[in-house]
Amino acid sequence: MLGSEQLVAFVPTTDLDRARAFYEGTLGLRLVEQTPFACVFDAAGTTLRVTFVERIAGAPYTVAGWSVGDIAATIEGLVARGVAFERYDGVEQDARGVWRSPGGALVAWFRDPDANTLSLTQG
Repeated sequence: MLGSEQLVAFVPTTDLDRARAFYEGTLGLRLVEQTPFACVFDAAGTTLRVTFVERIAGAPYTVAGWSVGDIAATIEGLVARGVAFERYDGVEQDARGVWRSPGGALVAWFRDPDANTLSLTQG
């Protein structure tokens, strides 16, 4: 039923201007519009709505992620822009914070200014 429809992703924020600076300035997403309710970005054809909320519940899992062609280069570029990558106890990660999944995909995690967990995946 929805297989041919366009997906819209949502991420919460308590500060739209701070979120805009991160998603547009740091991550390089194209801003489509900003209203008092949300910043809307074009993420390579997928709409990402960073929506204003009074309080964030704090999800203990990844809320959004990107498939990338070269995870090492992407990490290097984001670190140069001030992004810190997460390290997790009990998860075997390399020096950059990359974990190799059982299926062989490479995964790394980072947080936005509202502590939402975001990820990069290669493979």
